[in-house]
Amino acid sequence: MTIYFLRHAEAEDLAESDFDRKLTPRGLQQAAKVGKFCASHGIMPTVILSSPVTRAKQTAEIVAEILGLEVTMQGWLACGMETSTLLSSLAAHKGSDSVLVVGHEPDFGIAIGDLVGTSEPCAILVKKASFTAVEASWLELGAGQLQFSIPCSLM
Repeated sequence: MTIYFLRHAEAEDLAESDFDRKLTPRGLQQAAKVGKFCASHGIMPTVILSSPVTRAKQTAEIVAEILGLEVTMQGWLACGMETSTLLSSLAAHKGSDSVLVVGHEPDFGIAIGDLVGTSEPCAILVKKASFTAVEASWLELGAGQLQFSIPCSLM
């Protein structure tokens, strides 16, 4: 299975709560850029799972619209995600070729590091609107191979 990690695009600094921060105009452009990148490179995840936090949800919905896919909101992808929860939740999609998860840092940096077997937490820096792929033959810590990690600025 290929696990695609997409950190939410640029969001406003202030809102009534952290949960409610929306994408900035630049963030909206970044999300569209990621969607177009996926479309032009034949990257079509079987499933898109997103944090319900507004900035991640908006990012996921823009990418999904460009790819003609649906988004499933997952509370476990909200800020504070544990790698063990990611792995057990992805097990429900074992028959899928690829899954795109849209969420947050430092959660994704830690999870990617755990999957590819690095020993330092947050070993992988995932910038806003960065797109990272990990190939995992089985869903266990250290069983993944980093395929690529592309910042939005290079798309």
